[in-house]
Amino acid sequence: MIDIGLLFAVLGGIALLLVLILVVRWPAFISLLIASIVIGLGAGMDPNEVLQSMQEGMGNTLGFVAVVVGLGAMFGAILEQSGGASALAQGLLRRFGEQRTSWALILTGLLIAIPVFFDVAFLILVPLIYALQRKSGKSLLYYALPLLAGLAISHAFIPPTPGPVAVADILQAELGWVILFGAIVAVPAGVVSGRWYAYYIAGKIFKEAPPLEQEVQEPDRLPSLGLIGSIIGLPILLILSRALVTGAWAADWGTPGWFLYSIELLGHPFTALILANLLAWYALGIRGGFRSEELVRITTQSMAPAGVIILLTGAGGVLKQLLIDTGAGAMLAEYFAGQGIPVLLFAYLTAAIVRVIQGSATVAMITAAGLTAPLLAGYGVESEPMKALIVIAVAAGASIFSHVNDSGFWLVGQYLGMNEKESLRSWSMLTTVLSVSSIIVILLLSLWVS
Repeated sequence: MIDIGLLFAVLGGIALLLVLILVVRWPAFISLLIASIVIGLGAGMDPNEVLQSMQEGMGNTLGFVAVVVGLGAMFGAILEQSGGASALAQGLLRRFGEQRTSWALILTGLLIAIPVFFDVAFLILVPLIYALQRKSGKSLLYYALPLLAGLAISHAFIPPTPGPVAVADILQAELGWVILFGAIVAVPAGVVSGRWYAYYIAGKIFKEAPPLEQEVQEPDRLPSLGLIGSIIGLPILLILSRALVTGAWAADWGTPGWFLYSIELLGHPFTALILANLLAWYALGIRGGFRSEELVRITTQSMAPAGVIILLTGAGGVLKQLLIDTGAGAMLAEYFAGQGIPVLLFAYLTAAIVRVIQGSATVAMITAAGLTAPLLAGYGVESEPMKALIVIAVAAGASIFSHVNDSGFWLVGQYLGMNEKESLRSWSMLTTVLSVSSIIVILLLSLWVS
């Protein structure tokens, strides 16, 4: 049964959120908080109850996200400054060979965007794709778009990147399952967007790298490919191991108690990322010639962008809590379930709509997660694999159609020398192909996940 007053409160709050972000141009953090207050008061909650719900939502969310995003940002900063990202890209290109460059670039993007923010990773690797274009004479898009597809997929789907970490926490999904399904969906999404579509559109739009003004200076000695792969893979492997050994099906394996205890401790995202940071600090930092003071400065500076994402995620937790406490989540779940709309599709479409309207993938993910979380109980979603699939569905929706209201659209266009029309045909359509191919795979996976 739809409560009209409650429905208007929710719709009014969401409309206000979009107006504050798009028209008033206020920060998404304060806009989410104001929209949450409007929903609570419009639903008839006492002001003190609204404020208590806000505090609860913020606290419950940040207890996990702040640690994971902070540790991930520090890890990525050391990788970036040590030349680890360039070493990984160059090593993969050598091993794949000239004929399979696109596959190497997709994989490079997938791996580097796990610890490094999307825009930073792209800027680090721009000189590499420029050099490849000058050597081959092909369109710059032959190299840029596969790399961008890998970066975008990993940025959206594979923790510990901030977006999926935030959504997983809001939906209370096990991070190991999110990593597993994110990796599974990444493969076909990378093939369809980063190889097939990228090569199709690169044949239609020819772009050259800008004139070479000066040689790009690399560190005297880059880390080895094996070392970089091990450091990036360590936290992912530990978190995945924890998800597997603590699953219900593992109860009959007869695993020794000490082993389970060790994996539960080491495989928790907190511990896994602390270990990765310590390894990076020593292997890439100290052994790479950095002084401790330099490493402290590098990791401290990485907290600035991380802080914005942490606060934004906390505001998303506030929105979720208000929807739960007002009863709006249960009401919407009952309605959509009655209409036969799968929760996966609801999560995807909500994220996609918010993304297209206001541009930021992170805001779209967090807003959609806040709207979806209260629906899970009404849909009877309890299993960790299904929660993880919903996280990936939100991420897929938030990846769709990057266009003029997204800063990434202008960043890509500027560095690839494209005008707005060319950027829409290439980058915007690539993100759309990525998004649509991902949700198809997600829906197929849902047939086997309960």
